[in-house]
Amino acid sequence: MSSVSPRIPGRRRPGPAAAGRALATLVALIAAAGCALQPRTAAPVLEPEAAGPVWPGPPDEPRYALAGVLVGERNFRPPGEDEADTVRSVLGWIAGLLVGERTYLELQRPVSGMTDARGWIYVVDAGHKAVVVFDMTEHRLRLWNLAAEGRPFESPIAIAPDGRGGFLVTDAELGEVFRLDSDGRPIGRFGKDILGRPTGIARDGETGAIYVADTSAHDIKIFDDEGVIVDVLGGRGTEPGLFNAPTHLLFRGGALYVADTLNFRVQVFDRGGDGRLTFGSLGLFVGNMTRPKGVAVGGDDRIYVVESYYDHLLVFDRDGRLLLPIGGTGAEVGRFYLPSGVWTDSSGRVYVADMFNGRVVVFKELTGVERI
Repeated sequence: MSSVSPRIPGRRRPGPAAAGRALATLVALIAAAGCALQPRTAAPVLEPEAAGPVWPGPPDEPRYALAGVLVGERNFRPPGEDEADTVRSVLGWIAGLLVGERTYLELQRPVSGMTDARGWIYVVDAGHKAVVVFDMTEHRLRLWNLAAEGRPFESPIAIAPDGRGGFLVTDAELGEVFRLDSDGRPIGRFGKDILGRPTGIARDGETGAIYVADTSAHDIKIFDDEGVIVDVLGGRGTEPGLFNAPTHLLFRGGALYVADTLNFRVQVFDRGGDGRLTFGSLGLFVGNMTRPKGVAVGGDDRIYVVESYYDHLLVFDRDGRLLLPIGGTGAEVGRFYLPSGVWTDSSGRVYVADMFNGRVVVFKELTGVERI
Protein backbone atom coordinates (compact mmCIF):
# COMPACT_ATOMS: atom_id res chain seq x y z
CA MET A 1 0.00 0.00 0.00
CA SER A 2 1.09 3.52 -0.67
CA SER A 3 2.17 5.55 2.33
CA VAL A 4 1.21 8.80 0.58
CA SER A 5 -1.88 10.48 2.01
CA PRO A 6 -4.74 10.87 -0.46
CA ARG A 7 -5.07 14.34 -1.96
CA ILE A 8 -8.33 16.17 -1.70
CA PRO A 9 -9.55 17.17 -5.15
CA GLY A 10 -9.46 20.94 -5.74
CA ARG A 11 -7.25 21.73 -2.67
CA ARG A 12 -3.51 22.11 -2.74
CA ARG A 13 -1.32 21.50 0.26
CA PRO A 14 0.44 24.80 1.23
CA GLY A 15 4.15 24.92 0.62
CA PRO A 16 6.74 25.88 3.27
CA ALA A 17 6.65 29.56 2.31
CA ALA A 18 2.86 29.75 2.53
CA ALA A 19 2.83 27.92 5.84
CA GLY A 20 5.43 30.34 7.19
CA ARG A 21 3.36 33.32 6.10
CA ALA A 22 0.26 31.87 7.74
CA LEU A 23 2.09 31.24 10.98
CA ALA A 24 3.55 34.75 10.94
CA THR A 25 0.07 36.18 10.40
CA LEU A 26 -1.31 34.14 13.29
CA VAL A 27 1.53 35.25 15.56
CA ALA A 28 0.86 38.88 14.60
CA LEU A 29 -2.82 38.46 15.40
CA ILE A 30 -1.92 36.96 18.76
CA ALA A 31 0.43 39.84 19.52
CA ALA A 32 -2.22 42.35 18.51
CA ALA A 33 -4.78 40.60 20.68
CA GLY A 34 -2.36 40.61 23.56
CA CYS A 35 -1.74 44.34 23.18
CA ALA A 36 -5.45 45.06 22.94
CA LEU A 37 -6.14 42.99 26.02
CA GLN A 38 -3.31 44.49 28.08
CA PRO A 39 -4.92 46.85 30.60
CA ARG A 40 -3.23 50.03 31.71
CA THR A 41 -1.67 49.77 35.13
CA ALA A 42 -2.68 51.94 38.05
CA ALA A 43 -1.29 52.68 41.49
CA PRO A 44 -3.03 50.94 44.39
CA VAL A 45 -5.54 53.11 46.21
CA LEU A 46 -4.60 52.96 49.88
CA GLU A 47 -7.92 54.01 51.34
CA PRO A 48 -10.50 52.01 53.32
CA GLU A 49 -13.44 50.41 51.54
CA ALA A 50 -16.92 51.10 52.87
CA ALA A 51 -17.46 47.53 54.08
CA GLY A 52 -13.83 46.65 54.73
CA PRO A 53 -12.30 45.30 57.96
CA VAL A 54 -12.04 47.62 60.97
CA TRP A 55 -10.43 47.45 64.41
CA PRO A 56 -11.81 46.95 66.95
CA GLY A 57 -14.68 45.03 65.42
CA PRO A 58 -18.40 45.50 66.14
CA PRO A 59 -20.03 46.41 68.43
CA ASP A 60 -17.13 48.70 69.39
CA GLU A 61 -16.57 51.95 67.54
CA PRO A 62 -13.95 51.42 64.80
CA ARG A 63 -10.66 53.23 65.35
CA TYR A 64 -8.69 51.80 62.42
CA ALA A 65 -9.65 50.51 58.99
CA LEU A 66 -7.78 48.40 56.46
CA ALA A 67 -6.42 50.67 53.75
CA GLY A 68 -4.67 48.01 51.67
CA VAL A 69 -2.14 45.21 51.49
CA LEU A 70 1.09 45.59 49.51
CA VAL A 71 2.53 42.40 48.06
CA GLY A 72 4.47 43.50 44.97
CA GLU A 73 3.84 43.97 41.25
CA ARG A 74 0.36 42.52 41.55
CA ASN A 75 -0.65 45.72 43.34
CA PHE A 76 -0.20 47.54 40.04
CA ARG A 77 -2.28 45.03 38.09
CA PRO A 78 -5.76 46.38 37.32
CA PRO A 79 -8.91 44.23 37.14
CA GLY A 80 -9.09 42.12 34.00
CA GLU A 81 -5.43 41.24 33.62
CA ASP A 82 -6.05 37.64 34.68
CA GLU A 83 -8.53 37.27 31.83
CA ALA A 84 -6.11 38.90 29.40
CA ASP A 85 -3.34 36.52 30.44
CA THR A 86 -5.69 33.56 29.96
CA VAL A 87 -6.69 34.61 26.43
CA ARG A 88 -3.09 35.22 25.44
CA SER A 89 -2.13 31.78 26.73
CA VAL A 90 -4.94 30.09 24.81
CA LEU A 91 -4.02 31.90 21.59
CA GLY A 92 -0.41 30.93 22.09
CA TRP A 93 -1.39 27.30 22.54
CA ILE A 94 -3.46 27.36 19.34
CA ALA A 95 -0.50 28.70 17.43
CA GLY A 96 1.69 25.99 18.84
CA LEU A 97 3.75 28.56 20.70
CA LEU A 98 4.99 28.16 24.24
CA VAL A 99 3.79 31.15 26.22
CA GLY A 100 4.98 30.92 29.81
CA GLU A 101 2.86 32.25 32.63
CA ARG A 102 3.96 35.69 33.66
CA THR A 103 5.82 35.89 36.95
CA TYR A 104 5.54 38.86 39.28
CA LEU A 105 8.08 40.48 41.56
CA GLU A 106 6.72 40.00 45.07
CA LEU A 107 7.81 40.95 48.56
CA GLN A 108 9.54 38.11 50.37
CA ARG A 109 10.65 39.17 53.87
CA PRO A 110 9.82 42.85 54.40
CA VAL A 111 11.67 44.22 57.43
CA SER A 112 11.04 47.96 57.55
CA GLY A 113 10.24 50.92 55.34
CA MET A 114 9.28 54.54 54.80
CA THR A 115 7.26 56.79 52.51
CA ASP A 116 8.24 60.13 50.99
CA ALA A 117 6.49 63.32 49.93
CA ARG A 118 5.65 61.81 46.53
CA GLY A 119 3.79 58.96 48.19
CA TRP A 120 6.36 56.39 47.05
CA ILE A 121 6.75 53.46 49.42
CA TYR A 122 10.20 52.05 50.18
CA VAL A 123 10.35 48.57 51.70
CA VAL A 124 13.57 46.98 52.94
CA ASP A 125 13.26 43.31 52.07
CA ALA A 126 15.64 40.80 53.67
CA GLY A 127 14.56 38.06 51.26
CA HIS A 128 15.45 40.05 48.16
CA LYS A 129 18.43 41.64 49.94
CA ALA A 130 17.25 44.91 48.50
CA VAL A 131 15.03 47.94 48.83
CA VAL A 132 11.77 47.31 47.00
CA VAL A 133 10.25 50.58 45.80
CA PHE A 134 6.56 51.00 45.04
CA ASP A 135 6.82 53.74 42.42
CA MET A 136 3.38 55.35 42.69
CA THR A 137 4.13 57.76 39.81
CA GLU A 138 5.02 55.31 37.06
CA HIS A 139 2.95 52.53 38.67
CA ARG A 140 5.68 49.93 38.84
CA LEU A 141 8.03 48.20 41.21
CA ARG A 142 11.72 48.99 41.40
CA LEU A 143 14.42 46.84 43.01
CA TRP A 144 17.51 48.51 44.47
CA ASN A 145 20.01 45.82 45.42
CA LEU A 146 23.39 47.55 45.22
CA ALA A 147 24.97 48.85 48.42
CA ALA A 148 28.06 50.11 46.61
CA GLU A 149 29.50 49.81 43.13
CA GLY A 150 29.86 46.09 42.46
CA ARG A 151 28.71 45.22 45.97
CA PRO A 152 25.15 44.01 46.58
CA PHE A 153 23.41 44.29 49.91
CA GLU A 154 23.74 41.24 52.14
CA SER A 155 21.42 41.98 55.05
CA PRO A 156 19.71 45.37 54.66
CA ILE A 157 17.66 46.29 57.73
CA ALA A 158 16.41 49.88 57.72
CA ILE A 159 16.10 52.98 55.54
CA ALA A 160 15.87 56.70 56.27
CA PRO A 161 15.95 59.88 54.17
CA ASP A 162 19.39 61.49 53.92
CA GLY A 163 18.10 65.08 53.75
CA ARG A 164 19.52 65.51 50.24
CA GLY A 165 16.86 63.71 48.25
CA GLY A 166 18.49 60.33 48.70
CA PHE A 167 18.49 57.55 51.28
CA LEU A 168 20.51 55.92 54.05
CA VAL A 169 20.37 52.11 54.33
CA THR A 170 21.93 49.96 57.05
CA ASP A 171 23.33 46.53 56.33
CA ALA A 172 23.87 44.33 59.38
CA GLU A 173 26.25 41.90 57.68
CA LEU A 174 28.33 44.46 55.81
CA GLY A 175 28.54 46.56 58.98
CA GLU A 176 28.07 49.93 57.30
CA VAL A 177 25.55 52.58 56.33
CA PHE A 178 25.17 53.09 52.59
CA ARG A 179 24.02 56.21 50.78
CA LEU A 180 21.78 55.92 47.72
CA ASP A 181 20.68 58.74 45.46
CA SER A 182 17.03 59.39 44.56
CA ASP A 183 17.18 56.66 41.90
CA GLY A 184 18.75 54.06 44.19
CA ARG A 185 22.29 54.39 42.84
CA PRO A 186 25.11 53.95 45.41
CA ILE A 187 26.89 57.24 46.16
CA GLY A 188 28.66 56.70 49.49
CA ARG A 189 29.10 54.73 52.70
CA PHE A 190 30.24 55.22 56.28
CA GLY A 191 30.66 53.38 59.58
CA LYS A 192 33.24 50.80 58.48
CA ASP A 193 35.24 49.48 61.46
CA ILE A 194 33.01 51.57 63.76
CA LEU A 195 29.71 49.73 63.51
CA GLY A 196 29.40 46.08 64.51
CA ARG A 197 25.86 45.14 63.49
CA PRO A 198 23.94 48.25 62.38
CA THR A 199 20.18 47.80 62.28
CA GLY A 200 17.85 50.74 62.88
CA ILE A 201 18.59 54.19 61.49
CA ALA A 202 17.01 57.62 61.91
CA ARG A 203 17.98 61.18 61.00
CA ASP A 204 17.25 64.48 62.73
CA GLY A 205 16.08 66.72 59.91
CA GLU A 206 17.01 69.90 61.79
CA THR A 207 20.55 69.12 62.93
CA GLY A 208 21.48 66.47 60.36
CA ALA A 209 22.48 64.03 63.10
CA ILE A 210 22.24 60.39 62.01
CA TYR A 211 21.43 57.79 64.68
CA VAL A 212 22.36 54.15 64.07
CA ALA A 213 21.42 51.27 66.38
CA ASP A 214 24.47 49.05 66.78
CA THR A 215 22.74 45.91 68.03
CA SER A 216 25.86 43.89 68.82
CA ALA A 217 27.47 46.78 70.72
CA HIS A 218 24.23 47.59 72.62
CA ASP A 219 24.43 51.29 71.85
CA ILE A 220 23.32 54.04 69.49
CA LYS A 221 26.10 55.62 67.46
CA ILE A 222 25.59 59.20 66.34
CA PHE A 223 27.13 60.51 63.10
CA ASP A 224 27.11 63.96 61.57
CA ASP A 225 25.67 64.59 58.13
CA GLU A 226 29.00 63.69 56.51
CA GLY A 227 29.13 60.29 58.22
CA VAL A 228 31.70 61.20 60.87
CA ILE A 229 31.00 59.70 64.29
CA VAL A 230 30.41 62.37 66.94
CA ASP A 231 28.94 60.57 69.93
CA VAL A 232 27.70 57.27 71.38
CA LEU A 233 24.50 56.90 73.37
CA GLY A 234 24.13 54.12 75.92
CA GLY A 235 25.90 50.83 76.38
CA ARG A 236 24.85 47.45 77.69
CA GLY A 237 22.64 47.39 80.76
CA THR A 238 19.11 47.46 82.10
CA GLU A 239 19.06 50.92 83.66
CA PRO A 240 17.33 53.78 81.81
CA GLY A 241 19.67 55.10 79.13
CA LEU A 242 21.31 51.69 78.63
CA PHE A 243 20.33 49.04 76.09
CA ASN A 244 20.22 45.34 75.38
CA ALA A 245 20.26 44.67 71.62
CA PRO A 246 18.50 47.83 70.41
CA THR A 247 17.02 47.50 66.93
CA HIS A 248 14.56 49.88 65.25
CA LEU A 249 14.78 53.67 65.59
CA LEU A 250 12.66 56.73 64.85
CA PHE A 251 13.40 60.44 65.14
CA ARG A 252 10.28 62.55 65.39
CA GLY A 253 9.40 65.89 67.00
CA GLY A 254 12.84 66.44 68.50
CA ALA A 255 12.91 62.99 70.11
CA LEU A 256 14.68 59.71 69.41
CA TYR A 257 12.58 56.55 69.88
CA VAL A 258 14.52 53.32 70.46
CA ALA A 259 13.18 49.77 70.43
CA ASP A 260 15.28 48.40 73.30
CA THR A 261 14.46 44.90 72.15
CA LEU A 262 15.99 42.57 74.72
CA ASN A 263 15.18 44.92 77.57
CA PHE A 264 11.56 44.50 76.43
CA ARG A 265 10.80 48.22 76.27
CA VAL A 266 10.86 51.43 74.27
CA GLN A 267 13.03 54.36 75.37
CA VAL A 268 12.58 57.95 74.20
CA PHE A 269 15.38 60.57 74.39
CA ASP A 270 15.71 64.25 73.62
CA ARG A 271 18.45 65.66 71.39
CA GLY A 272 20.79 65.91 74.35
CA GLY A 273 20.48 62.20 75.11
CA ASP A 274 18.38 62.70 78.22
CA GLY A 275 15.59 60.23 78.78
CA ARG A 276 12.06 61.49 78.19
CA LEU A 277 10.08 58.30 78.53
CA THR A 278 10.52 54.57 79.10
CA PHE A 279 7.66 52.13 78.77
CA GLY A 280 7.10 48.41 78.29
CA SER A 281 7.93 45.28 80.24
CA LEU A 282 8.27 41.55 79.74
CA GLY A 283 5.08 39.59 80.30
CA LEU A 284 2.46 37.19 78.97
CA PHE A 285 -0.39 39.66 78.50
CA VAL A 286 -1.32 41.59 75.37
CA GLY A 287 0.44 44.92 75.70
CA ASN A 288 3.57 43.47 77.27
CA MET A 289 6.73 43.43 75.20
CA THR A 290 8.68 40.27 74.49
CA ARG A 291 10.34 41.28 71.20
CA PRO A 292 9.57 44.95 70.49
CA LYS A 293 10.94 45.95 67.11
CA GLY A 294 9.44 48.59 64.84
CA VAL A 295 8.44 51.90 66.42
CA ALA A 296 6.57 54.81 64.82
CA VAL A 297 4.56 57.88 65.76
CA GLY A 298 1.19 58.75 64.23
CA GLY A 299 -1.62 61.26 64.69
CA ASP A 300 -1.93 62.89 68.13
CA ASP A 301 1.57 61.58 68.87
CA ARG A 302 0.25 58.06 69.42
CA ILE A 303 3.10 55.57 69.45
CA TYR A 304 3.05 52.33 67.45
CA VAL A 305 5.21 49.40 68.52
CA VAL A 306 5.51 46.07 66.73
CA GLU A 307 5.52 43.23 69.25
CA SER A 308 7.14 40.68 66.98
CA TYR A 309 7.10 37.60 69.19
CA TYR A 310 3.34 37.65 69.81
CA ASP A 311 2.49 39.12 66.40
CA HIS A 312 0.81 42.36 67.45
CA LEU A 313 0.79 46.01 66.54
CA LEU A 314 0.43 47.86 69.85
CA VAL A 315 -0.96 51.38 69.99
CA PHE A 316 0.09 53.61 72.93
CA ASP A 317 -0.62 57.21 73.78
CA ARG A 318 2.23 59.73 74.00
CA ASP A 319 2.79 58.77 77.66
CA GLY A 320 3.19 55.07 76.92
CA ARG A 321 -0.27 53.93 78.04
CA LEU A 322 -1.71 51.08 75.98
CA LEU A 323 -4.70 52.13 73.88
CA LEU A 324 -5.33 49.23 71.53
CA PRO A 325 -3.75 45.99 70.28
CA ILE A 326 -4.20 44.87 66.67
CA GLY A 327 -3.24 41.42 65.47
CA GLY A 328 -2.45 37.98 66.75
CA THR A 329 -0.79 35.12 64.89
CA GLY A 330 -2.19 34.22 61.48
CA ALA A 331 -2.23 34.82 57.74
CA GLU A 332 -5.58 36.56 57.43
CA VAL A 333 -5.49 40.33 57.09
CA GLY A 334 -5.25 41.96 60.50
CA ARG A 335 -3.09 39.17 61.88
CA PHE A 336 0.66 38.85 61.52
CA TYR A 337 3.46 36.34 61.40
CA LEU A 338 6.68 37.71 62.89
CA PRO A 339 6.06 41.34 61.95
CA SER A 340 9.07 43.62 62.06
CA GLY A 341 8.87 47.29 61.12
CA VAL A 342 6.19 49.96 61.29
CA TRP A 343 6.06 53.46 59.82
CA THR A 344 3.46 56.17 59.15
CA ASP A 345 2.74 58.83 56.55
CA SER A 346 1.21 62.30 56.60
CA SER A 347 -2.22 60.98 55.55
CA GLY A 348 -2.87 58.96 58.70
CA ARG A 349 -1.76 55.62 57.29
CA VAL A 350 0.14 53.06 59.33
CA TYR A 351 2.32 50.52 57.48
CA VAL A 352 3.29 47.21 59.11
CA ALA A 353 6.03 45.01 57.62
CA ASP A 354 4.37 41.60 58.11
CA MET A 355 7.64 39.81 57.51
CA PHE A 356 6.85 36.10 57.37
CA ASN A 357 3.54 36.71 55.59
CA GLY A 358 5.54 38.49 52.87
CA ARG A 359 3.46 41.67 52.80
CA VAL A 360 2.97 45.18 54.12
CA VAL A 361 -0.41 45.74 55.75
CA VAL A 362 -1.70 49.33 55.66
CA PHE A 363 -4.17 50.73 58.21
CA LYS A 364 -5.89 54.11 58.32
CA GLU A 365 -6.42 56.07 61.51
CA LEU A 366 -10.12 56.86 61.89
CA THR A 367 -10.26 58.65 65.23
CA GLY A 368 -8.18 60.83 67.49
CA VAL A 369 -6.48 59.48 70.58
CA GLU A 370 -9.04 61.07 72.87
CA ARG A 371 -11.69 58.75 71.44
CA ILE A 372 -9.71 55.51 71.62
